[in-house]
Amino acid sequence: MKLSNCFWQTYKEIPADAQIPSHILMSRAGLILKEAAGLYNYLPMGLRVIKKIENIVREEMDKVSCQELSMSVVTPGELWKETGRWDKMEGLMLKFKDQGDRDLCISPTNEEAITDIFRKTIKSYKLLPVKLYQINTKFRDEIRPRFGLMRGREFTMKDAYTFHLNKESLDETYDEMFHAYEKILGRMNLKFFPVEADAGAIGSTDSKTHEFHILAEAGEDELIYCDKTGYAANIEKAQTKRQNLEFNNNSDKLEEVETPDTSTIESVCSFLEIPQHHSLKSLVYTGVKEGKEKHVLILILGDDELNEIKLKNYLNVDNVMPSSEEVISDTGMVSGFIGALNLKKDKDIEILIDNQVDINCSYVTGANKKDYHFKNFIPSRELKGNKNHNQIDVRLSKKGDRTLDDKGTVDTKRGIEAGHIFQLGNQYTKAMGATILDQNGKAVAPLMGCYGMGITRIAAAAIEQNYDDKGIVWPKEIAPYQVHFVLIGKSEEIKAKGNEVYNMLNGNFETLYDDRKEGPGFKFKDADLLGCPMIVALGEKGYKLDGMLEVTNRQSGEKTKSSFEDLVLTLNNLWETLK
Repeated sequence: MKLSNCFWQTYKEIPADAQIPSHILMSRAGLILKEAAGLYNYLPMGLRVIKKIENIVREEMDKVSCQELSMSVVTPGELWKETGRWDKMEGLMLKFKDQGDRDLCISPTNEEAITDIFRKTIKSYKLLPVKLYQINTKFRDEIRPRFGLMRGREFTMKDAYTFHLNKESLDETYDEMFHAYEKILGRMNLKFFPVEADAGAIGSTDSKTHEFHILAEAGEDELIYCDKTGYAANIEKAQTKRQNLEFNNNSDKLEEVETPDTSTIESVCSFLEIPQHHSLKSLVYTGVKEGKEKHVLILILGDDELNEIKLKNYLNVDNVMPSSEEVISDTGMVSGFIGALNLKKDKDIEILIDNQVDINCSYVTGANKKDYHFKNFIPSRELKGNKNHNQIDVRLSKKGDRTLDDKGTVDTKRGIEAGHIFQLGNQYTKAMGATILDQNGKAVAPLMGCYGMGITRIAAAAIEQNYDDKGIVWPKEIAPYQVHFVLIGKSEEIKAKGNEVYNMLNGNFETLYDDRKEGPGFKFKDADLLGCPMIVALGEKGYKLDGMLEVTNRQSGEKTKSSFEDLVLTLNNLWETLK
């Protein structure tokens, strides 16, 4: 492609809403153009990158016998109502009605649609497993879209769905998909990290689920990992334990002490001159499911934080939130001095104690009385008569924790979620009446797997991992072009030689030819900004001097010389060294 014929423009200005490198560089390098909040046009250079990612995904999906189809972007509301998600996904779905007053939405995901296709076509176990995927447009009505393609409202996604007669078949395909995802990201030469994950609203809590994260400082997710044991999980899912802590083992009587102006863990522990893990942080939360509320009191070590995802899963609710002041006062608790004692007896509130709390040790906790706390609160002693309490894992893991097997210490990384795979069980097939006849002629609801991968998000994440102060530095397999050929000179002789070089290059590589009537500084800045792996320069003065062309490895910055005759060989050799 000759740049003189190319629809492409670069920019010096940084978009006002751009906060991370990928958003800045994709905009400046002319890969995307903002249409509205969270909506982007994919310009020709950007679309070439996206198509290359798609092709790698297709090739690896084909290798595991997954067939491609394309589902409608608009789906009927009646399908979502069958599973109850029409209301549950209210905040993410763009809903509307057609002229026949029928409910429709732009799909944020396609479990219902694929299950509808399955139930209309597959009737016997002999046709299982079924493996289908699509690469299609999705829309999720993010309240605060940001970071360009990283968190847009409209995006391109690969989603695959599989149907199985039994768990053994589902496990086998799940493992195939797991390794396919490793190959996809590996082919793009991206540093990635698979971790155990939470299934969220889309899956079940008792089945396998993993996220694939592209490592980057701009990642929104914090990952817990241990090199020694191989344990890795999203912080939402991670289960770890505190390093060996010295607790207060005294068995003194419960004592109410005055603690003026100490409504925080930090202030009360400072006032009483005790370490924060000798206190209990008391939190009141409300879980909501189908309009019904459940209130709980949570006790965790003073220097720990609550993991709301774990709490939500335990309560089996749609969402959780800190309880209102009305709820707190109605149960007899006092904000800033909350504890598990002196509650109103007619208020049946469940008390959840985190696993890392040694219930036989002594803590400081709120007395439910302004400016007062209890010392020597021993959970097993003080709550002995309260049958409505449980000990569960509800804390947020953190750097420095130990793995549950006590064989290693965990650290943290930041990652960008590029893929998420689930075992869905039969919740969708059962809800939608999708059954097949098994070997005994009995109608059963098949098990499902779901395997998502963000195509446009990968394009942005790749930049977060591969850029410098000049611009993007693309991995070779997803670069818009393999060679960026820059011609410097105005004479007819050098232009003719440039066309000769271009024709030779174009016969061997995907080549972008900068034949524009611009100065060398402008052209080289554009080449560095776009970030194609190999840059070839033909300069009029240099060529007349020694008949050589300059070859730059954009990934390392190394420059070499090559004759016209050896240029293809030089580039082939260089290509083999690129990542």
